[in-house]
Amino acid sequence: MKNEILRFRVMAIVSGVMSLLLWFVYMPVKLGWVASSALSHIIWIPMVHGYLYPVYVLTAIQFAMKAKWSLMKMLGLILAGTLPVASIAAERRVVRSYS
Repeated sequence: MKNEILRFRVMAIVSGVMSLLLWFVYMPVKLGWVASSALSHIIWIPMVHGYLYPVYVLTAIQFAMKAKWSLMKMLGLILAGTLPVASIAAERRVVRSYS
């Protein structure tokens, strides 16, 4: 169970950071709230986020199945990856409960 917790922790933090970058760095630049010349330097953010979020989902499913969580609790854990800070908050809850 420790390996699943560690994997989930890493992916929750990485997914949370990438989501923060996507919402608060990439989107303001893309929508024109910041100088558009910066867009070429941060174009990697949505691509990396797009590849890492499915890994987060699979890691969350693996952890929830190992912990024998209900389907609704598992869906909550998966959906926590969609909001910038929610995956980090979910990671803290999991660590507090299982460590």
